[in-house]
Amino acid sequence: MSVELPPEQTGPAAWYGPEMARRSDWQMPLGAAERAEVEDATDALVARDTDIASITARNFPLPTLGPRLAARVKDEVLNGRGFLLLRGLPVERWSMRQAATAFFGLGAHLGSARSQNGKGHVLGHVQDLGLDVNDPNVRIYQTHERQTYHTDSCDIVGLLCLKTAKSGGLSALVSSTTIFNEMRRRRPDLLELLFQPLATDRRGEVPEGRKPYFEIPVFNWHQGFLTAIYQRQYIDSAQRFADAPRLGPRQVEALDLFDSLANDPALHLFMEFKPGDVQFVHNHTMLHDRTAFVDWPEPERRRHLLRLWLAAAQARPLPEVFAQRYGSVTVGDRGGIIVRGTKLRAPLFAE
Repeated sequence: MSVELPPEQTGPAAWYGPEMARRSDWQMPLGAAERAEVEDATDALVARDTDIASITARNFPLPTLGPRLAARVKDEVLNGRGFLLLRGLPVERWSMRQAATAFFGLGAHLGSARSQNGKGHVLGHVQDLGLDVNDPNVRIYQTHERQTYHTDSCDIVGLLCLKTAKSGGLSALVSSTTIFNEMRRRRPDLLELLFQPLATDRRGEVPEGRKPYFEIPVFNWHQGFLTAIYQRQYIDSAQRFADAPRLGPRQVEALDLFDSLANDPALHLFMEFKPGDVQFVHNHTMLHDRTAFVDWPEPERRRHLLRLWLAAAQARPLPEVFAQRYGSVTVGDRGGIIVRGTKLRAPLFAE
């Protein structure tokens, strides 16, 4: 089936890693007054033992930082390069409840938190739980292995760094818009195949009435927006289902080219997190990755990030096919994973 490819994409989302690494405009250091706003809002909710999952922008007031952060996320994450790094939260002197409250409160100014797994966790813990990456029901963020470039099932993913690994664990970003442009120039015949549906494994978290995999093209062109959704390991593991559409040799070639471009140092950007850093990434124009890491032997020192999946009120329109994964394509109320029995909650520790 022939596909008419969208035009080459221009604008800030079509960036290259080496040039981006020379810039610092994607960083947003917090000033003392802004940190104080976060701490005041956090302390007030912690004192009342407020349920973290119930936090809203209204009960987490950030008079100065809130509007500034929301404007930068709209301009630079949703409509610009696709990512932003907030720096300077004082996590080293916070309890886990304080850190989780502050992070969730910041996220509440940017969108609605979505469930990150079938357990209903609207606050995620990215840690090595000693699980087997080869288990088809294990999500790779629960291991110490490299994740590879992928998207999450939401508009914006946020990560707060609490503790870093002994070595490794770098954050990696690449523009799916740039990958599209490069494939269009080099192999438009293969790019066409990525506009056709591919089966992607749900890894055992299956909503009621759905197949154990979803079928969404890697690239989607809708209302003038180029959107990507991708997780190669899960595309490959969906082949375990007898009724899943088979991957042909040319589709594999297209996916391999996509991966080789994502892994090309001329395209991607590495970023080293420090405790107190918050990274916001636009899933529709970006792919993110994490390098493998070696952790500290002491449990209290081990690598630990908190994660949010957010549905943004000012997000782009998505094609109806995304409802297979996002549950809905309604702006501000889409994304996440809901299965039978899911109850939304924000655990303070990995479960």
